[in-house]
Amino acid sequence: MFTRKRMQFQMEIIWRALFFYFKYAVSLRQVEELMPDRGVRVSHMSIYRWIMKFGPELESKFRKYKLPVNGSSRVDETYVKIAGEDRYLYQAVDKRGNTVDFLLTAKRDLKAAKRFFKKAIRTSGAPLKATLDKSGTNIAGLESINNENRHQIEIRQ
Repeated sequence: MFTRKRMQFQMEIIWRALFFYFKYAVSLRQVEELMPDRGVRVSHMSIYRWIMKFGPELESKFRKYKLPVNGSSRVDETYVKIAGEDRYLYQAVDKRGNTVDFLLTAKRDLKAAKRFFKKAIRTSGAPLKATLDKSGTNIAGLESINNENRHQIEIRQ
């Protein structure tokens, strides 16, 4: 549960800062610049700590209100450098461009692809069709999910 224990600011101020950060996709420094307009001087590091403290719980609460996926989704993976190391970002979006789900992993293999598809199906439901690139691991992962479960997702390239 959200608690104000050992917090210098009132929860209303914290929620306002988190609202700006998550709703409008602005940087921490931009949120810091917005807060004096509301009569509050706060450091971007304080906002970062609030995100680390309240972010996971907010995400779990927001997932309850997420709309189910429509009939088709597009899946792709790319690599990003984080702290000098390559990480793989799996992402699925629906026909309207809404993010279905994403997963950041250290490896790009069958196990990671299966984990991504299971997570996406668990949180947003199974799509009727999935458009994939020519990555063999994604195709093998989705075929494995089709074989394990009663979902029959049509695979397109």
